[in-house]
Amino acid sequence: MTEERFDTYDFIINDEDETMLLLYARDSAPKNPTIALNIEEQKALLIRNDEDSICLNEIPTDVLDSLQDADKLLVCELNMAKDEKETKIVYAYEAEITD
Repeated sequence: MTEERFDTYDFIINDEDETMLLLYARDSAPKNPTIALNIEEQKALLIRNDEDSICLNEIPTDVLDSLQDADKLLVCELNMAKDEKETKIVYAYEAEITD
């Protein structure tokens, strides 16, 4: 897999205005994850554990609006299967939202 694909992520907002982050699974497991929002610059820093963090850039305004009212963000990390039918959730967790 290319590094570009590894850094791909997406947000989904459900009918209850709850946001989920989907991204490709990293090598290490999440431990006490947090996400720090930077509303003005439309980005965030997901800190998965003491050794691994991910910078999320160009976050859509509707996602930021949803996250401003939330305490936690649901994160699902998926494997990189060549066939979509083989895609599985590797890690699912909540990251505490911080400013």
